[in-house]
Amino acid sequence: MKECNIENLFNLKETIAYKIFKEATYPWEVLPKIKEFIIELGNSLDKDEYYLKGENIWIAKTAKIAETSYIQGPAIIGKNSEVRHCAFIRGNVIIGENSVVGNSTELKNAILFNKVQVPHYNYVGDSILGYKAHMGAGSITSNVKSDKKIIVVKNETEKIETGLKKFGAMIGDEAEIGCGSVLNPGTIIRKKFKYISTIICKKYNSTKLHI
Repeated sequence: MKECNIENLFNLKETIAYKIFKEATYPWEVLPKIKEFIIELGNSLDKDEYYLKGENIWIAKTAKIAETSYIQGPAIIGKNSEVRHCAFIRGNVIIGENSVVGNSTELKNAILFNKVQVPHYNYVGDSILGYKAHMGAGSITSNVKSDKKIIVVKNETEKIETGLKKFGAMIGDEAEIGCGSVLNPGTIIRKKFKYISTIICKKYNSTKLHI
């Protein structure tokens, strides 16, 4: 399924985390590696541009962080990004440059490329959001199947067993997710599938490939 390859979903020039993808074919392969990667990358960041807050939390000096937000490491928050009121960052998270993490948004084990917007009541878990990806208010990534089985990505003719029980969504560059959408575990979305609605997401089962 070449349409699921990293290069067909993401522009790696638009993330500080580009190195984590170099030995992978499919983007979900990096999900188990995010924690260790953040710690290694964080320790190499320029101290003139980033400061260390607490344990393994690196924040760009140009980022805006609301006092009411909660950040658990390891995490990296990129330049000129904004983390708003009551955002909940649960660890293993990279937030790209010029991104917005909005009020009451929860992130866990996720990579957000540059200029991503998750601005209102979003949940992003075990997921990767590409350059300029946007999630409308209340949209979430469901990351565990109800039967707790391994998540399989498939299209009309092929399928790939990911080996993962926790896998939310791979949202490609510039993709738009409509307000109130629930993305089932293992969802893959590219730009051409642009305005995803709740109806579309519910139409497909939890392992369907949306491209």
